[in-house]
Amino acid sequence: MVTDPIADLLTRVRNAAMARHDSVMVPASKMKIEVVKILKDEGFIVNYSIVKGDPQNMIKITLKYIDKRPAFIGLERVSKPGLRLYTGKREIPRVYGGLGIAIISTPKGLLTGQEAWKRNLGGEILCYVW
Repeated sequence: MVTDPIADLLTRVRNAAMARHDSVMVPASKMKIEVVKILKDEGFIVNYSIVKGDPQNMIKITLKYIDKRPAFIGLERVSKPGLRLYTGKREIPRVYGGLGIAIISTPKGLLTGQEAWKRNLGGEILCYVW
């Protein structure tokens, strides 16, 4: 039983990238699929696919490298189960001077910080990626 599934996802992706693996498998959930979809749309990973399994479906994430370095420098979990961190529209943080993204859980689903700002939404800051 994993206490924080999003932190587990980020840690597995970070560890696989540092070990220069081509891909990594993580247990699937709706929220993890949405996080991975945002990572793909923003260009931090190449692709992902859902692998059907008997006890649980898995997400196969194909990592992206630029000149043998991961496409991202850092993945950081912000809001944790013991300390939730929420933001309003006006306080949405800029990550790494605008080069990174904040993934925010809003009433309209998971969005990047910039997309949440455009839609005039706030929510729980899940993680930063830069």
